[in-house]
Amino acid sequence: MEPTAPPARRTRRAVLLVPALLAAAAVAFLAQRPLGRRGGWTGWVGTVNGVVFLAAAALPVAVLVVWALARRRRAAGAGAGWARRSALAEVGLVYGTVPWVWMILLPGADPGGPRRRVNLVPLHDIAEVVSAGPPVTAVVQVVGNMLVFAAFGFLAPVRFAALASVWRVLALGAAGSVLVETAQYVLRLDRVSSVDDVLLNAVGAALAALASRRWWRGRTA
Repeated sequence: MEPTAPPARRTRRAVLLVPALLAAAAVAFLAQRPLGRRGGWTGWVGTVNGVVFLAAAALPVAVLVVWALARRRRAAGAGAGWARRSALAEVGLVYGTVPWVWMILLPGADPGGPRRRVNLVPLHDIAEVVSAGPPVTAVVQVVGNMLVFAAFGFLAPVRFAALASVWRVLALGAAGSVLVETAQYVLRLDRVSSVDDVLLNAVGAALAALASRRWWRGRTA
């Protein structure tokens, strides 16, 4: 049996928070980092601004995919509310997560070099960022890390009954962050693999799950 869908208007407002958060983060990144001077494809796929612009350009495609998925599921016999909600959640989950992971896997100044930086002391990097730079930089760094798996935390419990738990979302957010930080280290991207990033990523996912709790609380598989 399909889960009972909430009213369509509330569902749309909930899922639209994902592109809204992404847009807000894009503005913050663009304010902090003027458009880079790298040319060719490197300027698009190898810079933060390039990823932000590509994500914005992909929004119409994401909307089209939502429409196609919902229409296909309705044709297969699913209820209109559930077809729309599941399509929005699935596409929003991917659209709201991939650009962030892409950005944090961008190489630093000396990719492939011998330097591998690891910090396993909790809260050390956060304290350093807060004390070293202006407040806006610290806010962008902290909030940006919390948004990496926010779309997953917000939408996964809405779509999948098995993930309708803040603790499960927290654990999966932490696991995904550990994989990303490990990839930074293994691929020699000249980035800091930090336990603070794992903490912020996981907490961001959990807080996002709490924000969407009214849409998944009490769901049955």
